[in-house]
Amino acid sequence: MAQNISPEQSGGAGGGGSKHSDDSMPVKDNHAVSKRLHKELMNLMMANERGISAFPDGENIFKWVGTIAGPRNTVYSGQTYRLSLDFPNSYPYAAPVVKFLTSCFHPNVDLQGAICLDILKDKWSALYDVRTILLSIQSLLGEPNNESPLNAQAAMMWNDQKEYKKYLDAFYEKHKDT
Repeated sequence: MAQNISPEQSGGAGGGGSKHSDDSMPVKDNHAVSKRLHKELMNLMMANERGISAFPDGENIFKWVGTIAGPRNTVYSGQTYRLSLDFPNSYPYAAPVVKFLTSCFHPNVDLQGAICLDILKDKWSALYDVRTILLSIQSLLGEPNNESPLNAQAAMMWNDQKEYKKYLDAFYEKHKDT
């Protein structure tokens, strides 16, 4: 008896195999993902959350640019960072790829802007949204996980906050427009 399988799933005519390499993760159609992202944008704008913002980068709803302010009472206070958020077609079942666009000296951020944060990797949940992501990254600035550093120099310097702040301020001034 024939099964009801689309050509994309079966690898048949016109299909290049499965749309997604992990069959356990649902692939949503672009319209549903686009609708979700529009809703998140509206919620983020209405929330008027202090210290975070994000908007689509031009007309592409799947590519956003976010901004986070360094949390108060941390060495990052007074600094502002830009981030890119690239949403996959399987969002929200798969995390977006988030990177710092502004160079960020931090134990959990590498020199290319990649971020080591569990909710962007193995702890991702479809319940998370852009607001949650930005607030988590903002929180990470003041509370790094030195057990899992991407930047060993920053991790080693972290315990001496006075020296760290001095180095960070010089680094930020040099790289803030990059």
